[in-house]
Amino acid sequence: MDLTTATARGLLGALERRELSVSDLMRATLDRIAAVNGQVNAIVALRDETDLMAEARAMDDAPRRGALHGLPIAIKDLVNVAGIASTQGSPLLRDNIPASDDEVAARLRAAGAIVIGKTNTPEFGLGSHTFNPVYGATRNPYDLSRSCGGSSGGAAVALATGMVALADGSDMMGSLRNPAAWNNVYGFRPSWGRVPSEPVGDLFLHQLATLGPMARDPQDLGLLLDVMSGPDPRQPLSVPSAPVSPVQARDLNGLRIGWLGDWGGAFAMEEGILDQCHTALDSFASLGAHVVDMPPPFDADRIWDSWITLRSFSVAAGLAPLAEQKAQLKDTAQWELDRGLALGAMQVHRASLVRSDWYRKAERVFAEFDALILPAAQVWPFEIDLPYPSQIAGRQMDSYHRWMQVVTPVSLLGLPCVSLPAGFGPAGLPMGVQMFGPRGADANLLSIAAAYHAATQWPQKRPAM
Repeated sequence: MDLTTATARGLLGALERRELSVSDLMRATLDRIAAVNGQVNAIVALRDETDLMAEARAMDDAPRRGALHGLPIAIKDLVNVAGIASTQGSPLLRDNIPASDDEVAARLRAAGAIVIGKTNTPEFGLGSHTFNPVYGATRNPYDLSRSCGGSSGGAAVALATGMVALADGSDMMGSLRNPAAWNNVYGFRPSWGRVPSEPVGDLFLHQLATLGPMARDPQDLGLLLDVMSGPDPRQPLSVPSAPVSPVQARDLNGLRIGWLGDWGGAFAMEEGILDQCHTALDSFASLGAHVVDMPPPFDADRIWDSWITLRSFSVAAGLAPLAEQKAQLKDTAQWELDRGLALGAMQVHRASLVRSDWYRKAERVFAEFDALILPAAQVWPFEIDLPYPSQIAGRQMDSYHRWMQVVTPVSLLGLPCVSLPAGFGPAGLPMGVQMFGPRGADANLLSIAAAYHAATQWPQKRPAM
């Protein structure tokens, strides 16, 4: 077994059967990080090797603790992890070493994972390009001159290069869908409320972002999703949900899939994106699914206006404690903070009314379709020194995040969505699609994705490093 390419399930099974020791797996993990991380800069705040090897040896001698017993994992640097620098990519938090774990880190540890360090992220997770003034930029392993996406870019690259077998991500505006697509792996945005966030601050208003799993196949997504899931009594909107593992590939004969393309021209697309997405659609059709080109079910501008209002409202709430240090934030964080602080209550209410209209319409659409598919990004991975695309196919982008508008129909409603690899374009760069369904359809989407993966095996085409 190649310990750097095996599935998480394969590694955990070998550990449980004692065909593999935790210390041997940790040694292989650290060796792989030493070999490739200097090229891509995906894992940051790596713990001391001596401490990690000692923890691994202790776990070899300990009873099995949970579903992830002995598995090395690096946690996204938006999550506080006890004893490890947790910076959110901001110089203001460069020296922040928490005394306790955030809930998701605590759940991973309780399941037996060994936390080895963090995965890189943009400053405060803003923007789908992973760079920050604390750790620098994370590079795409398929072309080191290109962006890996974000904000879960470090997680996606760590998976693609075999430094970890599982990774946590988070997703407000495509933050695990975009990097999954650009690094030829899978990412899953669960139904909002399935994976609780941190129980701090307001517990009711900001229903946009969620944590979720990333992996090299859908079955491993399900494994990590079950560890991350479950209600938190401190959070009134967290919801109980049945386990999804083991994820079984379903028969796709007769499945009805709606293809939304560029949303009737509303979403600017770089040349070749839609053609590459048809690779995924053809795979579904070959498995017996009925793929239907469908018109836009809702006005894209109304979704966008609702989204940027609610997003700025939420982001500004999170950044408000840093308002007096605004000049030390990156420009996009300052923009979100200013917009959010200027919003009136009725502006937020009107945005929520639009969200409600789109939800009602989407429910009617899902009465006819099992799943809908959109591209996971509107551009190919761009040059790493570019902060964000300012135009797509000659169309000017009016904000730092307009180039990711394609993810907003899902994000606005908190729908479950899996990012599927869709192969490689003419320049050898990865692309993907996002497949989504109604609230609560998490298990069904993963079973569809498992059938797709069995037929395509895209993550088996690994970067040459």
